[in-house]
Amino acid sequence: MTAFTYFKDDWTPVIDDYLARHLADEVDSKKISQTMSYSVMAGGKRLRPLLFLATLNALGKKIEEPEIRIACGIELIHTYSLIHDDLPAMDNDDYRRGKLTSHKKWGEAEAILAGDALLPLGIQWIAQGSNSAELVKIITQAVGPNGMVGGQYLDIDSTNNESVAGDADFINKMEWLKTGCLIQASVEMAAVYAKATDIEQVKLIDYAKAFGRSYQIYDDLVDVVETSEEAGKATHKDQEEGKNNTLTLLGIDKSRKELRDLIKQAKDDLHGLNGEILAGFLDLYQKVL
Repeated sequence: MTAFTYFKDDWTPVIDDYLARHLADEVDSKKISQTMSYSVMAGGKRLRPLLFLATLNALGKKIEEPEIRIACGIELIHTYSLIHDDLPAMDNDDYRRGKLTSHKKWGEAEAILAGDALLPLGIQWIAQGSNSAELVKIITQAVGPNGMVGGQYLDIDSTNNESVAGDADFINKMEWLKTGCLIQASVEMAAVYAKATDIEQVKLIDYAKAFGRSYQIYDDLVDVVETSEEAGKATHKDQEEGKNNTLTLLGIDKSRKELRDLIKQAKDDLHGLNGEILAGFLDLYQKVL
């Protein structure tokens, strides 16, 4: 068992327990709490909060209740984005993490409101856990119009748009914004919170950039190499719906090469750091290579 697996096995149950207890305790309306919790507790890799905690671990920062609250705040924000991404006006998905999507379970209006509630609550938890305006600035910039939302807008705008089908710069920017920004923020917040040195911050952010870019390529490959049962969501959709992404631009073989190159780059970026656990996150990609 790898160091990453040990780390994940140690901290995923802590994250899950914190999310379940505090969503129940801190949301006054039990119906809203239930709708929010449905998507948050549906499973998932907990990738972004684990990246935050693993970065703290690499920097020798002790992980206690405030750090868990920050990590779980990141997961709330990520889940908000998934709920809204699955809506009929966006990707119109019926399943997420092997379960009915929020709007299919509760209704479209209820799903929108659940996402609307998770976003500010996630920011609140990050602010309370860190007592840091800098961390709030990092996360809000990462998910706002110049980050994730901007990338999602470009994704919608580029669907069935032949004018950008061969534009590598556009596709790189779109995929970085919609996926990479939140991944980078998860690592960058930990580096700032743990008071990493300038050199450590540069190495960690470079790693996060490579990881964040590679994750969307991995997700695009999942769409074509996994079944719906394996992925926990509908697959083989992107090409049918006219999506423009790295996979449609490069094809499977070249996308895999790009992914391998980014894996190597991310590992190289960790040189000189206590980065064994962070490097282990890259093992996730093996199933599509």
